[in-house]
Amino acid sequence: MPGYGDSRPAEMVATAQGRVAFLDHVLQELGMRRPVLVSPSMSGRFALPFLLARGDRLAGFVPVAPVGTKDYAAEQYHRVQTPTLILYGDRDASLGPQALQSLRHLPRHHVAVVPDAGHACYLDKPEDFHQALLGFLRQLK
Repeated sequence: MPGYGDSRPAEMVATAQGRVAFLDHVLQELGMRRPVLVSPSMSGRFALPFLLARGDRLAGFVPVAPVGTKDYAAEQYHRVQTPTLILYGDRDASLGPQALQSLRHLPRHHVAVVPDAGHACYLDKPEDFHQALLGFLRQLK
């Protein structure tokens, strides 16, 4: 993602609208139609505005303790009809529960808590993470 890790900052992603446009462009370039967007941690800055603006273009959404959930009101989340799996590790004492407080307003959500896992539950307990993710994907069919 522009501005994260070793990538250079990009002016186009300085705003939520710019991040939506960036992610929309990436998905179009990849030729993806109705993908399931998995959004761990910092990618929430891109995925959440995209979900709220263009959630109808997604088959599903899987936020994994994303940042930025408090930036949006419950009413905004209520309008989203994208099936969502809210996923986090039970040892994530900050972002996981914090994200749940906001994301629970999504009308079509389920919650999966990965036991004995921290913030990066996909690294701590990859089998449990993948089991929850695959279960969600199967029910989207």
